[in-house]
Amino acid sequence: MRHTKPARRTLTALLATTLLAGGVLLGQTVTAEPAAARTITCNVSKLRADAHKERDRGNQLKRLGATTEARKAFARADALERKAQACADADNNSKPPLWK
Repeated sequence: MRHTKPARRTLTALLATTLLAGGVLLGQTVTAEPAAARTITCNVSKLRADAHKERDRGNQLKRLGATTEARKAFARADALERKAQACADADNNSKPPLWK
């Protein structure tokens, strides 16, 4: 009977520690704001205007003979256009929440 006392204490302490750690983690996940809850706003017209400026800059660099920099400018313009299109699609295809 003497051997069970330390084992019982150890198991009780281990159980208490596990429950405490699990409660802390559960409490943090419940109160933490989900990443998707943040609103993302993007100005589509500004993104498209920036893309247009980059294309103009790329054309000017191409005329001057700086082809590498021109390709980079065109790539940035394409990226801005894709981002603007993605924002426009998200605005058009988003469903309102169920409670509204």
